[in-house]
Amino acid sequence: MERPSGNGFSVGLGLTNECNLACAHCYRDTGRIDRLSLEDVRRVCENVPVRSVNLGTGENGLHPEFHAILQYLRDRGTTIALTSNGYSAAVLSDDELRAFADLEFSLDFATEREQDSWRGPGNWQLVLDQTARVLRLGVSVTIIAVMMRTNYDKLAEIGALASQHGANFRVNVYQPVKTDAFSLDYEQFWTGFQRLLKSCPLAVCNEPIVRAILGFDPVLGGCGKGTIRVTPKGEVLPCVYWPKRNVGLAELEKWGAAIVDSPAFRELDRIPQFCGNCRFVESCRGGCPSRRLLRGGLDLPDEFCPFVAGKPIPSFASRAGSSRQFPKAGSACTTVFGAQEQGDRKA
Repeated sequence: MERPSGNGFSVGLGLTNECNLACAHCYRDTGRIDRLSLEDVRRVCENVPVRSVNLGTGENGLHPEFHAILQYLRDRGTTIALTSNGYSAAVLSDDELRAFADLEFSLDFATEREQDSWRGPGNWQLVLDQTARVLRLGVSVTIIAVMMRTNYDKLAEIGALASQHGANFRVNVYQPVKTDAFSLDYEQFWTGFQRLLKSCPLAVCNEPIVRAILGFDPVLGGCGKGTIRVTPKGEVLPCVYWPKRNVGLAELEKWGAAIVDSPAFRELDRIPQFCGNCRFVESCRGGCPSRRLLRGGLDLPDEFCPFVAGKPIPSFASRAGSSRQFPKAGSACTTVFGAQEQGDRKA
């Protein structure tokens, strides 16, 4: 089993599932409020080598120990990123914001009317205000969107908006954790990526099938190997969307860095029989394990595979973007777009 580099794991901490908004597509548990304590965060950091931490799931700014947890991670010298709808950044001081390597703000649409209709009045302006504030402090900003059936054909416009405001752009494909209402069909998935790759400079692509067809090498690390996710309930997962919740902090303390060798994590290595002789199998590995499991089982190939659908292999026009390191790039099936920076070399 591939172990993380000497610098350790990329750890996703869901400090809380509480949020000031109620977005229809969100995967967080809304049945009750759960929180990781500062002591829980210490348990994680003291039992596995940590390369970086991303604070996500709910709005971390609503956590009563948010400032203390941030200070703890800061004192450790940890690389920290935050994913937010804007609220959590707004409650931090300028000095606290400077502790982050990257601030991620969620936009689902490229116009104020659509965004505020989807998330709530004032969210659009909050995101833009906090983006400008963070950039003035010299901290990197990434706009993040979820590719859904409601916006797959509008993501390039969000990417252009992010670039106009000096931010990078990251895209995750919607996963049916709670509902299929926003799931993409095959044509929407590939149309969305074709438009993005034509319009936005590509920095990182870890969406397995897209990465494979682009001709990139297999991902090193990633879900179940180089990343660990801890939910507000203290569940330890190989992927934030992974539906099996049978490993907790006690098991993490028992296994330590070898948690990636545990049966719960090794499950993600399963490759469907259908994919066995495919020329893309080493880079694709059967597609996204969480999506396959959510859709019916790990023995099923990814629904967006062109060979499963009996479709021709999609073609892409793409441009190389920034070659800098992005905190979330190695810890999820995600795609990052970033303008080419001075001194960068194209891949």
